[in-house]
This record gives sequence, structure tokens and C-alpha cells, in this order.
Amino acid sequence: MPQFNKITDEVLREISDICEVTTDTGVTEAYGRDETSDLFSLPEAVVRPTKAEQISQLLKLASQRLFPVTPRGLGTGVSGGAIPVEGGLVISLEKMNRLKDIDKENMMAVVEPGLITGELQGKVEELGLFYPPDPASLDSCSLGGNVAEGAGGPRAFKYGTTKDYVTGLELALASGELISLGGKIIKDVSGYNLIGTIIGSEGTLGIITSITLRLIPLPPHKVDLLVPFPSLEKAGETVSLLVEKGIVPATIEFMEREALLASEQKIKREVPFREKAAQLLIEIDGYKKEELEGLYETVGEICLDQGAEDVLVADNRPDQERMWEARREIPEGLALLSPVIDKEDVVVPRNQIATFLRAKGEIAKKYGVKIVCFGHAGDGNIHTNVLKEEMADEQWKKVRKEIDYELIRTVLSLGGTITGEHGIGVVKREYLKKFTNPTTLSLMRGIKQAFDPQGIMNPGKVL
Repeated sequence: MPQFNKITDEVLREISDICEVTTDTGVTEAYGRDETSDLFSLPEAVVRPTKAEQISQLLKLASQRLFPVTPRGLGTGVSGGAIPVEGGLVISLEKMNRLKDIDKENMMAVVEPGLITGELQGKVEELGLFYPPDPASLDSCSLGGNVAEGAGGPRAFKYGTTKDYVTGLELALASGELISLGGKIIKDVSGYNLIGTIIGSEGTLGIITSITLRLIPLPPHKVDLLVPFPSLEKAGETVSLLVEKGIVPATIEFMEREALLASEQKIKREVPFREKAAQLLIEIDGYKKEELEGLYETVGEICLDQGAEDVLVADNRPDQERMWEARREIPEGLALLSPVIDKEDVVVPRNQIATFLRAKGEIAKKYGVKIVCFGHAGDGNIHTNVLKEEMADEQWKKVRKEIDYELIRTVLSLGGTITGEHGIGVVKREYLKKFTNPTTLSLMRGIKQAFDPQGIMNPGKVL
């Protein structure tokens, strides 16, 4: 880790010449945390620029004065990526939140990084267009943060993740130089895929100042199915069978009973089929109503043949929103049960979901903790939540690491990986180092060195 300089009064005056800066702890304290449980680090100063040129000047100054910079979207991450672990300057992009252009003819949108994901979705849907990526925090997370983390969401099974929709970026490098990559184009193999390198880099290679996103026509028809199963195994097997049959729903969400019971704490009502071991929430969309009706009937029949005990159908918006509310509020419900949660988002092959769930049950029993799972069964991405509840801090600190190691070893033994959409940030650095091939890590360090030779960009993250 480089030796950084503190932000002196002289440097603060130089920063204030570029844009307004605050060191008031009443303000800066909020920028020392994100949605990661039990993790905090106070920045020395916070700025909220409104244009790319200010970010360029701030990074140029940081390079000259050698102080660390932490880019920040709206602070909804759960891996500590936006936490300024080395102090320094937080550059919050919350005020760079304009929707600059919706190009209906080319089906493209150009946005600033601070724009809320759900706001973009609402605006383009008014024009009959569709931006599919839908992280759980879509009404509060920013598109810049989505790109920096490589965010996914329930619709990733059919439509892919954020990386599949970014066609252009404007980026401020650590040196302060502004560069443009790609644009309103679908194909581009002109040299290395630098856009792909930036996506998921967690602010360690530069600061995104503008994003060009691909849109698609909005499917006008949608049906949601809520399907209860008597066992985790049956739910997992059904997911694999649907895929084998060539059926591609927009989403296949998995929720075990404990996750839904936690959700009840937030939504203040009982969920359907609350006594069942597991549920699948399957969304089917399309452009032709007749085809959609035939498809959801086929899905329902397959589920019933696999031992599902019922199929609840929602074909209108109010019922669909009510059905999805329980799924979306699971994280908040869990937080009510345990303010401190170790949140993992592991990925396994689809046909190994049931195996992983059995293993996590054994691990939970071994350590005397609750481990509650839900997630995107269609792509094997399981949100695995270890609840601290009333456990003493010292005991939690010890067993949390042991539990994580056992979970990760299990995931890797099943052919999986340690994160699907939350990123490495602070909380998974150790696991990346331990479980990644040394040559691969060396290549990653080489990329970091090329983009940020002084190491000022979001230090302490990823590597």
C-alpha cells in the first residue's frame, strides 16, 4: 500500500477552488459507510462535483499531492467498496444525476453516473423501451455504482447484467485525463475491451463520468408465478429442469422459508405458502400474449409434476407488485432480525444449488447460527446471509471468518465463485487473494498499475 499524505488546510483550499468541500464530521460521517454491516471509516473530506471537468481537476490534484480518493455512487453497496478505508477524499457523484439523452432511434440512453437506476427505467418505459438490469436496490442505487460493481439482479437469467448494456463510457483517469470509450454502437473490437475492464473495477481504475447504455423494446406482457415446494431439493431440481426444457423466464428467484418469514417483519403481513420449505418466483414476459399464456401454463405444469404444491398466478400490476414486495424486502426484513449480517453472494452451477443449500445447513448447525438464503436461481447466484443476532462481538469476529471459509470452500468445490454481483470491495479481498490463481492476480495487478501507478484510486479495495 502506498504511503499517502494527509489533506492539509492548504490542500483543502486547493480543493475548494475546484468545487465545494466539507470536513464537517456531521456530514462526512455518512460517507464513511455503505450498506455493509459493521464497517466504517471516516473520510478527511467530501466533495460533490457537478461536472466531469471538476473530477478531472480533483484527480490531477490528488496525483500531485498524493492523497487517496474514494469514488462513491449512492452508498448502496454491500462489500465496502465505497468506504474510504485510507481516509482521504470521497468524491460523491450524487449530484451528477442527469439523464442526458434518450435516443429512441438507436435505442440508446446517455446518463450521468449518479442517476438512479429505477428513474432511468421509468423514463425509457414511457417511450416503449426497456433497460433490463434490476438490482434489488434499483430505486436507490446509481447507474455509476451499477457499472462500477457489475451489478446484476433477478432479470439477469434472461437479459444479462449491467455489463451487457454498457456500450460507452467517459472516464476520468487517476492522472486527471478524461477519455471516451465506445459510444452509441453495438459492435467494437478496436483493440482491447477497456469498457469491459472498467465494468466491475469498483472505482479502482478511474471515475466514470458518463455512461452510454443499450436499450431494447419493452415487452408489453408479463405474468408472475409463485410456486411453493415441500423441499429445497425439489425447488432446485425444478430450476434445472426448466432450463433443460429450453424455457427462459425473465427471472427465476429462489426463496427459502426463513427468508420469507424475515420479509414478513418488514411488509407487516403474512406471505402466501409461508409454511413451505422453499418458493420459486418465476416471471415470464414477451411480445405476444398468446405465446405467453401457453408458456406460463407449461411452466406451471412442469412445476406441479416436480412436486410443487400450488401455482399462484399474477397477471396484473397490483398483484405482481404485491408478490414481488415480499422478495424485495427480504434484506430489510433480515436486518430487523439482526442488524449485523455477513452478506455473501456466491455463485454455483444451477444443478448444484440444492447441494450448496444442504451444505450451508450443516455449517449453520455446526456454528449455531442462522444462515438464510435467497437469490437468483436461474443463474445460480445465491445470497447467503449469516446472522449475528445476539452473539457476542468477539465470538462473532472469530466464527464469521471460519463460516465464510467453509462456505467459500464449499462453493469452489462445486465449481462456483465467491461473488456474482456484490463485488470484492473490502470484505472479500482476503478470499480473492487466497483462492485466485497467482498468475491471474499478477495480471490484475498489472492492469491496476497501468491505470493508477500511484495507487490513489480507491485504495484497499479488490487487490
